[in-house]
Order: sequence, then C-alpha cells, then structure tokens
Amino acid sequence: MKILADYHTHTIYSHGKGTIEDNVKVAISKGIETLGISDHGYGHLTYGVKRDDIFRMREEIDILNEKYKNNIKILLGIESNILDDKGNIDYDEKIGSVLDYVMAGYHFGSKPNNLKGLLNHSKNYFLKSEKAKEYNTLAIINAMKNNNIFVITHPGDKGDVYIEEIAKVAKETNTRLEINSSHRFLNVEQLKKIEHIGNTFIVGSDAHIPKNVGNFNLALNTIKEADIDLSLIENIKF
Repeated sequence: MKILADYHTHTIYSHGKGTIEDNVKVAISKGIETLGISDHGYGHLTYGVKRDDIFRMREEIDILNEKYKNNIKILLGIESNILDDKGNIDYDEKIGSVLDYVMAGYHFGSKPNNLKGLLNHSKNYFLKSEKAKEYNTLAIINAMKNNNIFVITHPGDKGDVYIEEIAKVAKETNTRLEINSSHRFLNVEQLKKIEHIGNTFIVGSDAHIPKNVGNFNLALNTIKEADIDLSLIENIKF
C-alpha cells in the first residue's frame, strides 16, 4: 500500500502534541507524498486554533515546503466545525484565502450559534434522540451545499446521522467522506448502507501525536471488513 496523502493531522496549534515540522518528519519517514495540517476551526471552545495563528501556520508551511521540497508537499487545511442546521461553519473568506482545503465535521466543543444548537449538543450527548439525528443530518447536508468542503470528517461520530442522505449530497457536491482511523466512523455498517451510491472516500489518521501520522490501521480494517471498492479511496494506492 502506498499512502498518497494524509489530510487529517493536528498540531500544537490546536490540541495536537507536535509541531507542524514534527508531523512533516514522520510523514517523510513513511513515504507519504502529501501531508495536510488540519487543526480545529476557531469555533471550537477548547481546542480551536486562534484566528491569527492560521496566518502564522501559512507562513510556517511555506517555509517548510521550501525546506522539504524534494521530499513532500505540505498543505494547510482546517477541520472546521459545523455549527448549526443551516450548515454554517467557522470559516470566512479571509481565512479561506490562505487555506489549501477545508474539512468539516461535528464536534461537541463547537460553539453553538443559538439556543437550538445548544439543545442539540445536549440531545446528542445525553439523549441521542431522533430529532437530534435529523438535525445532525441536515447540518451536514447544508454545510456541503453552502460551502466548498473537501472532506466531511468522521460522519456520524458524536451525533448519529442518516448516512444515506449525506452520501447522496456528498456525491452531488463532490465532497469526500472520511473513513477515520482514530474514530470508528465511517464504520462498516455505514459503508454497507451507501456502497451503491459510489462516493469518493479518503482515509484520515486524525493524528494528534506525530507518530500516528499516516497510521491508517483502523480505517484499513474497516475497509477490508466492508469490502468496498478500493478504487473509491482517493488517497491510498494498493
């Protein structure tokens, strides 16, 4: 297996344990061709990257791309937080001007825009109600329709979703769905439900420590058990 890219890695700019360069060095040691740095968006109450740091990260990555130009390509992304059922994410054009791609996912720590969003956090955490499932699904669908999102991260984690409805819109909007190697989402059951839709997937390490960059073991086990078409996974080659 050849790892073409790992787009989902975190650093000390959010709640990772290593620097950008630490992640780069591990990626090079594993023969990874492209490394994405995708710290949590600034709308996360505890782990969000500081807005000003996003521009510092851009400068740092530009320097590292020159330093390691013969070994790897480094991209600046972000794991934006999906904030409400309208599909709003913590992203604006100024930040977008320095990013190479945008990932988006639902997290408990995201700052709700209104009381409805706060109540949905509670429903997801405590009740796992049908209303919450409907809200979560609509939030992801509208996020894909209203934003240029490269990947939806770990769909169904933290809050349950109707994965078939999400997969259909992901196909329409050319949005990839992540098989996350730190969380069990997408999982085998989800992949079986949407295998007929023909989505494009990526595997993501979701590394929070440098040594886990490019660690796709959990995701690969999921892929094997689900028996999905390997050609649909964009960032690895078998």
